[in-house]
Amino acid sequence: MSYAIPRGTQDILPGQSEKWQRIEALIHDLCRRYNYKEIRTPMFEQTELFARGVGDTTDIVQKEMYTFKDRGDRSLTLRPEGTASVVRSFVENKMHGLPDQPVKLYYTGPMFRYERPQSGRMRQFVQFGVEALGSADPQIDGEVLALAMDFYKEIGLQNVKLVINSLGDKDSRTAHKEALISHFKPRINEFCSDCQSRLEKNPLRILDCKKDRDHELMGTAPSILDYLNDASKEYFEHVQKALESMGIAYVIDPTLVRGLDYYNNTAFEIMLEGDGFGAITTLAGGGRYNGLVEEIGGPETPGIGFALSIERVLMALEAQQVELQTVNQLDVYLVSLGDEPKDKTPEIIHSLRAQGISCDTDYMDKKMKAQMKAANRQQAKYVFILGEDELDQQSVMVKEMATGEQTLVPLATIMSDAASIVTT
Repeated sequence: MSYAIPRGTQDILPGQSEKWQRIEALIHDLCRRYNYKEIRTPMFEQTELFARGVGDTTDIVQKEMYTFKDRGDRSLTLRPEGTASVVRSFVENKMHGLPDQPVKLYYTGPMFRYERPQSGRMRQFVQFGVEALGSADPQIDGEVLALAMDFYKEIGLQNVKLVINSLGDKDSRTAHKEALISHFKPRINEFCSDCQSRLEKNPLRILDCKKDRDHELMGTAPSILDYLNDASKEYFEHVQKALESMGIAYVIDPTLVRGLDYYNNTAFEIMLEGDGFGAITTLAGGGRYNGLVEEIGGPETPGIGFALSIERVLMALEAQQVELQTVNQLDVYLVSLGDEPKDKTPEIIHSLRAQGISCDTDYMDKKMKAQMKAANRQQAKYVFILGEDELDQQSVMVKEMATGEQTLVPLATIMSDAASIVTT
C-alpha cells in the first residue's frame, strides 16, 4: 500500500526549508527590534473559544474548522487563526496585570482551515502574527502597521501597498449596521444564503462576500466612513498621522472589511501590486479588536494585531524573482582514504563541529573521486583529505575549493583551532 500526503498540505524539503529558516530568522530579529515577545500556544483549543472569539457568522467558524471530540467527549478544534488563542492565554495567565503595558506578543506556527486548496490557500498553513494588548493609543496602531510593512520591505518585496479603513467604535458600527440592513433588506433574496443569514446578525460581512461581490447593491452600499462619530473620526486621523510621520504610504478604502467579527476602528490589508501573483493579491491583514478580551472572559482591554501567511510570502518572492540569501554552504567535507584514516574520521568530525564548523564526510565507502564530487555537490568551502601518508605525518591536507590551493596542516591544529584555517 502506498501513502500520499493529505490534500491541502505540503512537505517542505531541503532546499526549501532554508528559505523558511531565513524568513523565520527575520521575523525573530524584527520583533526583537520592536520589543515584541514570542508566545507559543497549543495547536488545538476548545471549540467554543473560536466560536466566540472569531465569530459564529464567519466562514471560518461556519465552514472551515477542523473540529473533533476527544475521548472525554469534549469538542476541540485545530486552531484556524492565532489571535483567539493568544487572547485566551493573555486572559488565563493574567497578563493584563503585568506592570509593562501594552503586552506586545508575536507568534509563528501552523493553522488549519478546511477549504478548497488553491494557489496561496492551504488546509495547513503557517502564520506569523503580532498582537498588542492593553493600549487604546492610535500610535500603537501605527507601530503594528509599520512592523508589518517593515517585514515585507526587509524580505525584499517591491510594490507592496497598505490599504486602511476605519470600522468605527461600537456606536458608529451600530448606526452603520442599521443603514446596511435598510440598504440590503428589500433585495436580500437576490443574495446567497450566507448573506441572507448574515443580514440581521452582521450585515457588514455581506460586503466581504465573494459570491455576490458584483451585485449592484454592493457598489452603492452605505460607507462606514459616513457613519463615524467624532471620536472614531479623530482616532482614524491620528492613525493616519502616525503613518505619515514614519513615511509610510497608504490608501484609504471605505469598502475594506476584515473577515472576522471582532474588528473595530482600524482595519487594514497589505497587498501586492503587479502581474504574476494571481488573483489573490492580499499578503496580510489585521486590525483593532477592542472587546475581544472581554468576549473571552477577561477585563476590558483594547488590542490590535495582524497575521500573514508564510506560504504567500514565498509565492510573492517567487513572483518577483527575489532570491533569499540562505546559508546552505558546507564549511568542510572530510575525505578519508584507507581503514586507519576512516577510523580517525569520527574524532575529527566531532571536534570540528564542537568548534562551530559545519562539516560532513562519506558514509558510503566511496572512492576519492566520488568523495570529491560529493564535496562539490554540497558546496563545501574546504576539503580536508586524510590518507595513510597524512595520518603518518599527523597532518591533514586542506584544499580551498574556490582557489584549488592545498596546504598540509598539523592534525593538532585541526583538532584545536580549525577556525584559524577555515573561514566560516
